[in-house]
Amino acid sequence: MSEAPVPILMYHSVAAGPNSATRALSVAPEAFAEQMALLGDRGLTPVTTATLAACWRSGAPLPERPVLITFDDGYEGVHRHALPVLAEHGFPATLFVSTGWLRGAHDTGGALDTMLDWDQVRELAASGVEIGGHSHTHPQLDQLDDMRLRRELTRCRDIVAGELGALPVSFAYPYGYSSRRVRQAVRDAGFAQALAVGNALAHRRQGPYALRRVTVRRGTGVDEFARLVEGRAITRTFARDRVLTKGYAMVRRARQIRRKAIPDRV
Repeated sequence: MSEAPVPILMYHSVAAGPNSATRALSVAPEAFAEQMALLGDRGLTPVTTATLAACWRSGAPLPERPVLITFDDGYEGVHRHALPVLAEHGFPATLFVSTGWLRGAHDTGGALDTMLDWDQVRELAASGVEIGGHSHTHPQLDQLDDMRLRRELTRCRDIVAGELGALPVSFAYPYGYSSRRVRQAVRDAGFAQALAVGNALAHRRQGPYALRRVTVRRGTGVDEFARLVEGRAITRTFARDRVLTKGYAMVRRARQIRRKAIPDRV
């Protein structure tokens, strides 16, 4: 059984002209095509989130030099720009959808840019893209009470199952944040594995509900991308992100402590 770390790439929007809300975490179509070509040229083998977790859980072997290609939220450019490139290379991927953001009967508003509709999600699934959950309305899950947390997870799960005919087995935490309570709720909702962010390579020892990813964004050049998939200089590349994440984690814990200290009002 391979214990080697695995790069899990986290994408959001793939767009030529993203809006200001999604620009920083978007990738230009040309850059995405170049990045996928690099994976092929260097002999990396993309697998889905479900495949990675199942192999690590069972001890089954992974392919040589595995890598994961994941997309969060459900932006329309995943279908328009990413799917043709993935199909050209024969690469599987995982798309984590916020079901209340997608266009269609379940749309609750709040999406940051043009989103996929369910016909496009079905086309992606038919093309080898695993469809996972990303909550219903994309809240900060660790800030929700138990009832709202459970509703976000089960609503997302049930909508995906109803639209695609199969329960989703993988989940990605909105904003990358979780807690022991959130991870247990994700497990209780029937998801077999979940991805965080962390900007580090994924290891089996992280456990199936806290697998880490590395962020690919608009400013990620091809040389930096090559270093990410090779697992080189990741700490230095994301040093500033880690400082900000630690600071924000302290703020979030303080908020939770204050909420618990204030009795519920009738």
